[in-house]
Amino acid sequence: MDSQRQKKVSTLIKKDIGVIIDSFLRNRVFKGVLVSVTKVKTTSDLSQSKVFLSVFPSGKTTELLSFLVKNKFEIKRKFISLVRGQLRVMPEINFLIDDSLDYIEKIENVIKNGGENPIKK
Repeated sequence: MDSQRQKKVSTLIKKDIGVIIDSFLRNRVFKGVLVSVTKVKTTSDLSQSKVFLSVFPSGKTTELLSFLVKNKFEIKRKFISLVRGQLRVMPEINFLIDDSLDYIEKIENVIKNGGENPIKK
């Protein structure tokens, strides 16, 4: 169970990283790609944060993820400038893809069209 401090830090990261990624991608080659931060999980010692991203269209997912990993230092630098007085320790940010929407879509297609149960896999 997450502590109150973990929840506050996760919410802060979710809000600010979402804005930074949006402005970061708007000026780059990823025009027409919608990226949203779906959730953030922060460790109890606040040293690591997993940032889960949802990408539309999903065909650009791997390309976008590698772009964000390459530019993680610049994104982190902008984030630090936004939260300078709010965080004592800056967590290491790891970007991950949230594939829950694809999973839900797969289940809906099976239910509508009949077929093999995807939950058993």
